[in-house]
Amino acid sequence: MKKSVTMSIANLRMIAVTVGLSAAALMTPDMIEGAAAADAFGTWLTGDKEGQVRIVNCGGALCGNLVWLKAPNDPATGRPKTDKHNADASKQSRPLLGVPVVLAMKPSGPGQWSGEVYNAEDGKTYSGSFTLTGPDTADLKGCVLGILCKSQTWTRVH
Repeated sequence: MKKSVTMSIANLRMIAVTVGLSAAALMTPDMIEGAAAADAFGTWLTGDKEGQVRIVNCGGALCGNLVWLKAPNDPATGRPKTDKHNADASKQSRPLLGVPVVLAMKPSGPGQWSGEVYNAEDGKTYSGSFTLTGPDTADLKGCVLGILCKSQTWTRVH
């Protein structure tokens, strides 16, 4: 009797492995990319630890808005910081909280997205990328002319 129970458990394990491998083989690249994108979703602490950005799905791309600032008020005025360096004068009075900073980054490889990055410190938009480097870390890179680049390591907020 013990032998048949042991064989049954072994058979169940074999079936479970076979089903798992079959399911993995049936996954499409879109499903795999979607799983990686889901890993990018969430709130991230910026490299300088001065802000947090919430990354969400926006039409199959990654988008992120500034949702927290360590120092949310302008020391000169005592009022909430604004997007005062924006090249578009009509946006210079908008509150900095809520400003989009990761702009429509599309998948460009496993755990990597490319698009644009807005830098509120100088009011400019750069070509950029967001790359997962671990379960709770990512590199955000912004580049001028594709050759002069600056990156930050972001950490996931739990």
